[in-house]
Amino acid sequence: MLEAVIFDFGGVLTSSPFEAFARFEAERGLPADIIRRTNATNHLDNAWAKFERAEIDLDTFDDLFAKESAALGAAVRGRDVLPLIAGDLRPEMVEALKRVAQAFKTGCITNNLPSNATGSIAGRAFYVAEVMALFDHVIESAKIGLRKPDPRIYQLMVDALGVDPAACVYLDDIGVNLKPARAMGMTTIKVTGAAQAITELEAATGLALRG
Repeated sequence: MLEAVIFDFGGVLTSSPFEAFARFEAERGLPADIIRRTNATNHLDNAWAKFERAEIDLDTFDDLFAKESAALGAAVRGRDVLPLIAGDLRPEMVEALKRVAQAFKTGCITNNLPSNATGSIAGRAFYVAEVMALFDHVIESAKIGLRKPDPRIYQLMVDALGVDPAACVYLDDIGVNLKPARAMGMTTIKVTGAAQAITELEAATGLALRG
């Protein structure tokens, strides 16, 4: 019996930053996927992971990201990457969330940046208050010092919602973030686009989620 639907934010309720990464790399003549490869290398303890856990400041992130990307073939400043991550809200996904929230508990687990991530449009100002208010509970990595895919962050969510993991659906656009949720017993949906995600979420919830 389904009790809750848990969402990632960026790349699920917003458009994927991967498109912006690709444009940036093409415009700068950088190796394809250098930003994504930097993020994926040592993903539990790299510059991005430390910044999302608020363990380092912006200047340190900027320098560490450049060193990590240089080791993979081209130095990219961390400050230059931050403005690329804020995608546009997907109105059809927001509508789906509103409908889901009428029938089930809802949560959001987001790997985000410290509020002092100045010089970019990232950070907490990026989160749209009206959308975040639709959730029964929100967990932000930069506030609690944990980030996905640490299993503890998923446990914190089910504890806060008071639900069994097996009674939850979890949506994320990054495969490695889905694995711990699936291991706990959640039904998982890898989001590659809004239409695909809504179709799978309709199947999982039994709800009509389109406007």
